Amino acid sequence: MCAGHQMTGETPLDWTTRVTLLLGVARGLACIHREYRDSTIPHGNIKSTNVLLDKNGAACVTDFGLALLLSPAHAIARLGGYIAPEQSGDHKRLSQEADVYSFGVLVLEALTGKVPAQHLQPLPDAAGNSAQRKDKQAAVSLPEWVRSVVREEWTAEVFDAELLRYKNIEEEMVALLHIALACVAQLPEQRPSMADVVRMIESVPVDQSPLPEEDVSMSPSIGITTDDGLSY
Repeated sequence: MCAGHQMTGETPLDWTTRVTLLLGVARGLACIHREYRDSTIPHGNIKSTNVLLDKNGAACVTDFGLALLLSPAHAIARLGGYIAPEQSGDHKRLSQEADVYSFGVLVLEALTGKVPAQHLQPLPDAAGNSAQRKDKQAAVSLPEWVRSVVREEWTAEVFDAELLRYKNIEEEMVALLHIALACVAQLPEQRPSMADVVRMIESVPVDQSPLPEEDVSMSPSIGITTDDGLSY
């Protein structure tokens, strides 16, 4: 599963397929967390390259258990842009809460069409305004970039241009964005369980993707509540 099709030249996935695959990943990860709840064993390496499709096109989560054979530092290094904030410090460890964060990044990847690498964000100037000069930009993670765009009330810029071609899925995209932002909360204890994530995704009404249109406009500002409890 790869949402960053702009870089790979792959045919972009339609809306229904993206949500269906994400739900499949969520169910698989929730099953792992449920089976190993008492021992709190995580997957440890949730990212798009570890999501494969079976012969029926269903999503399958791979690589489970391999991270547990590595040292925590080496296992976390493999996460790349899917690493949770608490894993970047001295206290490096795998956890089910960090799995939830990685899944949230995966959802953002599917919504934005961007790979979870470092993205440039304008730095505020002395007056508090966002500077536009290239030398006044900082590299941030995909979740940080999404939050920054939402704070500037330009939520439409978050979504993959391919998704904006579909009609009448605005509310569904925003609902999935809410779920992703909950998963990538800064503090582990603020993130939902994967069982809750499955229920939330299942509540998003997704029918067969409508035919894309050549020019579908979307309101640049959509109400979003981020993990800090503020609405934009």
